[in-house]
Amino acid sequence: MEISGVISAIVIGIVIGVLGRLVVPGRQRIGILWTILIGIVAAFIGTGIAAGLDVADTKGVDWVEWLIQIAVAAVGVAAVSKVKVRH
Repeated sequence: MEISGVISAIVIGIVIGVLGRLVVPGRQRIGILWTILIGIVAAFIGTGIAAGLDVADTKGVDWVEWLIQIAVAAVGVAAVSKVKVRH
């Protein structure tokens, strides 16, 4: 992966993390850095799931892949938020 690919993955991860956070109802007690980290991880996991389902490469915008990434980010935000509340 080239540096441009890494930078775009980070930017997309930030967007995915923020969208995932917006999808989760209520207040999340995690910081923006956790949101960004979850978004980056969710972007990679979502891309893997989309590739496994053979929906990663479509004409135009990959809406299905984005929806999978956002769903994974929402689950990640909810999970980390619950863990952070307990401590």
